[in-house]
Amino acid sequence: LEDVLQNAIEAFIVQREQLQTVIAGYPWFLDWGRDTLICLRGIIATGRHTQAKAILIAFAKLERNGTLPNMISGEDHANRETSDAPLWLFAACNSLLQAQPTSALLETDCGNRTLLDVLISIAQGYINGTENGIHMDATSALIFSPSHFTWMDTNYPAGTPREGYPIEIQSLWHAALHFLAQHTSNPKWNTLAQTVSQSIQTLYPIQRGNDRYLADLLIASAGIPAHKATPDDALRPNQLFAITLGALVDPLLQRNLLQATEKLLIPGAIRSLADQPVEQPLPIYHHHQLVNDPNHPYQGIYIGEEDTQRKPAYHNGTAWSWPFPSYAEALLQTYGSDVIPHARALLSSATLLLENGCIGQLPEILDGNTPHTQRGCAAQAWGVTELYRVWKKLSP
Repeated sequence: LEDVLQNAIEAFIVQREQLQTVIAGYPWFLDWGRDTLICLRGIIATGRHTQAKAILIAFAKLERNGTLPNMISGEDHANRETSDAPLWLFAACNSLLQAQPTSALLETDCGNRTLLDVLISIAQGYINGTENGIHMDATSALIFSPSHFTWMDTNYPAGTPREGYPIEIQSLWHAALHFLAQHTSNPKWNTLAQTVSQSIQTLYPIQRGNDRYLADLLIASAGIPAHKATPDDALRPNQLFAITLGALVDPLLQRNLLQATEKLLIPGAIRSLADQPVEQPLPIYHHHQLVNDPNHPYQGIYIGEEDTQRKPAYHNGTAWSWPFPSYAEALLQTYGSDVIPHARALLSSATLLLENGCIGQLPEILDGNTPHTQRGCAAQAWGVTELYRVWKKLSP
């Protein structure tokens, strides 16, 4: 499996003029900021440290007042509609420093400033508010994200707007603050990190029937503080990052969360939404016409007309390959090494995908409903990089 995934990853690293970058998926996608920075953790795990550093620095040089490009098109990197890409830069830096502990990575020149300067600029931009609407809620220290700024981004009609305080953004933000606390002497970073963790523990846990898990989102418009936001009870996989990135430290809640999200799993992928009713409706409109069932928004088949059928299904039941390994990683962090055989067996289900469709690659998405037909890009970068990274983490 390692050899297959190593070869798969190589296909996505490409040259863009003087820089190296990562193609998000074949045959349709280009190099996107979010996808590239998520992929870097897996690329680092393969031992491609020089390539990973070059890609990391190339993106760091494009930082502006707390923002990074969501997509690069030639010389155009004006699209910065992402609240997670800048935070994934911290995760990539952390992975590279763990792989090369003695490196002077943070002192690397990024055009008249160091990489550490760039990271501090991102964090300060989030605290003060960025030009594209990202800002920190002063009381909770949680990050407000505008509509369609997370990985669950569909253009109008927004099938999953997720405006407010998405759980994975808070998890990434906590990890970023913890990183700065480790690598600077300013005590404010650690104070903020502790506040974020406490806010997650206080504001996100919800109980629905026998399930106890984290709200996917605290629904709010700009200017509404997190404690006045409405918890979204949609059961989604994004809460797994609260465990894997170290933001959630309650062992019982971790176990409850894993038990609840288990129902999202399919072989080699994880559904973006549970097939169950929701108490917080999710209406999706197209030309002012309702195109879904707001009280049961799950759609398990990704086919049909783009705006009225596929977009509403894209993040509302469609299964994804890239967050799937995070479930196995969360198992490891929650239960320890005893669970490694089970976690590896779970990851091994992805061989069904590697041996079908685009052979030796993982698809972007699959139908949430059986028989889980492969859809979207036939070969998706973050699917293979994340599978490789977590497989290595689970290796003896």
